[in-house]
Amino acid sequence: MGESYHHNNQIFDISIDVPHGGATKLYDDDGRPKRTGTVFTATSHIITAVIGSGVLSLAWATAQLGWIAGPAMLFMFSFVTYYASTLLASCYRTGDPDTGKRNYTYMDAVRSNLGGVHVKLCGAVQYLNLFGTAIGYTIAASISMMAIERSNCFHTKGHEDPCKVSSNSYMIAFGVLQVVLSQIPNFDEIWWLSIVAAVMSFTYSLIGLGLGISKVAENGQIRGSLTGISIGEVTEMEKVWRSFQALGAMAFAYSYSMILIEIQDTIKSPPSEYKTMKKASMISVSVTTIFYMLCGCFGYAAFGDMSPGNLLTGFGFYNPYWLLDIANAAIIIHLVGAYQVFCQPLFAFVEKVAQEHLPESTFSVINKEIPVPVPGLKSPFKLNLFRLVWRTVFVVTTTVISMIMPFFNDVVGLIGALGFWPLTVFFPVEMYISSHKIPKWSSRWICLQMLSGTCLIISIAAAAGSVAGVVSDLKVYKPFKTSY
Repeated sequence: MGESYHHNNQIFDISIDVPHGGATKLYDDDGRPKRTGTVFTATSHIITAVIGSGVLSLAWATAQLGWIAGPAMLFMFSFVTYYASTLLASCYRTGDPDTGKRNYTYMDAVRSNLGGVHVKLCGAVQYLNLFGTAIGYTIAASISMMAIERSNCFHTKGHEDPCKVSSNSYMIAFGVLQVVLSQIPNFDEIWWLSIVAAVMSFTYSLIGLGLGISKVAENGQIRGSLTGISIGEVTEMEKVWRSFQALGAMAFAYSYSMILIEIQDTIKSPPSEYKTMKKASMISVSVTTIFYMLCGCFGYAAFGDMSPGNLLTGFGFYNPYWLLDIANAAIIIHLVGAYQVFCQPLFAFVEKVAQEHLPESTFSVINKEIPVPVPGLKSPFKLNLFRLVWRTVFVVTTTVISMIMPFFNDVVGLIGALGFWPLTVFFPVEMYISSHKIPKWSSRWICLQMLSGTCLIISIAAAAGSVAGVVSDLKVYKPFKTSY
């Protein structure tokens, strides 16, 4: 049974095959295989993307800002992230929210709603941000691997032993695993990785929270102050830079807008993808905010001014060592999945550009799929030579850069700062104004522009703080010689 379907000057042949078993293969209104995503899978993707390694630096970030500004800024970032994500989700379809033309990627949405130089600017910021996130996740995973080794060393040799560990071999091991996983062809096929990663993120966040609560109980007091780390512990200038850097760490902890459209493109309809995405964003941002408030605040309450940059690897806790090992193993498994969730849009973009710009004969040769039998799989895995080479080069590059510049807090703050304003706020606001034809100087237009302007100032401050942190780190570091 078959029919032709006319959409956007293209004709798709929509065939519905009903084999003997009665299974039906359906296609969506754009001729692509029917999407199967739900509120549950979309929420899993978002939580995998959001509750990443960023949660581990929140106690440190709260310590820089204090009991008033710390929780207030966390709540502000959650509100802005949710509100901007609803604006962005409404741009998935151009025109009618139920039947309009689909935008498969963030760049497609910008192209449909804004066009021109905005598209190139968005692409540069988005893909640079995804590249930076891959580096941040490689650093974070290696730190957790080292933490497991050091935790066991402290357990056997005592806390006074320095237990020096090098990060290079762990970064290489993480890179090798990512080379293998990066051969998964597309976003739809990593839903299982997202669910595993989401479960892991809850696991280590809960352990970090539990250890923070037990430390507060052990101390018998809540540490910290209303204004954060005191002058004397740090200089006035350091206090300013660290406060700015803390904003970048919080922005990084909430970032997922750069892959929101790609996640929305996995959702089935009806109901409209916008409604499902809005619900998934509400659930995931609410859950995330509760977690972040608890982890950031209890971590600060436990350690005060001495809050470590990474709650589970900074060795504020030594025991129970096996629980720390479980938490760090959960971080590693989570980051393995999160790396793929963030990199798939970048992989897809490069492969699409190659297809458009290479001659058809050349592309058909490099894009040839070779069936490789895999034990346990019914059908052979289709190995694509172009995918194998390009994605391997990408993973190797991010791994080498991570080995050269392994500054977790500074890298996290800088990535958060650079991506927060343009991707989370500016483009969603501008696309919403354009698609909903909001009149210039109307009260709604002014409010949206004020939101965008405020977030720009926060982004600039956070980037400045993170750059100051990197400059400070560079004074004492040697490439490829990082050890803890």
